[in-house]
Amino acid sequence: MATPEEFEAAAVRAQQLPSKPSNMVLLQMYALYKQASEGDVTGDRPGGFDFKGIAKYDAWASLSGKSQEAARQEYVDLISSLFESA
Repeated sequence: MATPEEFEAAAVRAQQLPSKPSNMVLLQMYALYKQASEGDVTGDRPGGFDFKGIAKYDAWASLSGKSQEAARQEYVDLISSLFESA
């Protein structure tokens, strides 16, 4: 499992990606980061025309039940794979 330090290093590296990933990958990055750092989604799902907020909430909610440790490892792996494929 990735350590908290490896997770934080991956979060910093994510800001240095050479090209912007697709929206689906960005949502995956967001959801894994939130699950790893905060656990299961909380609060109400955004409504109305907040399409970006709805997509982010739904992506995070799809990881409910995943342990923070597992999400942390998946996040580190995802960021590493993005640098390898760049």
